[in-house]
Amino acid sequence: MSITIKWFPPSWLQINTKSSIIYIDPSYMRTYFKNYPKKIEFSKWPDPIDGLPEELEPADIILITHDHTDHCKSVTINRLSRKDTLIVAPKRCTRKIGKSIQVISPGEEITCDDISIRATDAYNVEHPRRKKIWHHKGDGVGYLLTIDGKTIYHAGDTDYIPEMKTLQAVDMAFLPIGGMYTMDIREALKTAASINPSVAIPMHHLKADPRKFKDDLENISKIKVALLQIGELYLLK
Repeated sequence: MSITIKWFPPSWLQINTKSSIIYIDPSYMRTYFKNYPKKIEFSKWPDPIDGLPEELEPADIILITHDHTDHCKSVTINRLSRKDTLIVAPKRCTRKIGKSIQVISPGEEITCDDISIRATDAYNVEHPRRKKIWHHKGDGVGYLLTIDGKTIYHAGDTDYIPEMKTLQAVDMAFLPIGGMYTMDIREALKTAASINPSVAIPMHHLKADPRKFKDDLENISKIKVALLQIGELYLLK
C-alpha cells in the first residue's frame, strides 16, 4: 500500500500508512497559517494559541525533533493525541511536554508495530553566516522512518554534518533550506547529493526560495524534487 504525506510549515509532516497516522513536529503557529483557508483555531492569545491547519486525524505516533516552539508545542501535541499515542522526543522536550514520553537520542532505534524509527544527529556547526549556535549536538534529532520497505528521512533542524554521509537507501528526504537556524540551499544541495534520495522535499524555508533548490539540485543530479504547498498530499509509491 502507498504512503501518503502532507507538509505543513515549518517542518510538520503527517504520514499516513496502511495502519498508522504519524506526525513529525506538529506545532500550530498562527503566523504560518494566517492565509490558509482551512485553519481552525480553538483559542487565541493571551491563552495558549491552540489550533490546527485543518481537520486532522488523531495520531498513533508523534515524533518531535527538538524543543523549539515551532517544532514542539504541547497544546498541538495534546490536540492530536489519544491516550495510547506514542510520543517520541529528545530529553530536552520533557520540559515542555512532560515526562510520559519515549525519550530518544541520536543513534537509538525503536519499533512500533511494523514501523522502524531511528534517531539521527541534527545540529549546527560554526559558520560565518551565523553569530549563534541554535542547535547543539545531542539536543535534537532527525528521524529515519522505515515503513513498508520505504525509508523517509526528516532531517530536523540541522546543518550539513559528517554523520549524514552514513545515511543510505533513503527514498524521501525532507531537508531544511532556510539558512539562519539550519543549513542553507547550498548546504542542502550537498546533503541531498550525499544521501542521494529518490525524492527530496525542502522544508523550513524561511526566506529561501524552494524553486532555486529544485532547479539547482535537478541540474546536478537525478534526484526528483517535489515542492509541496501547505496541506498538499504527496503519494510515496
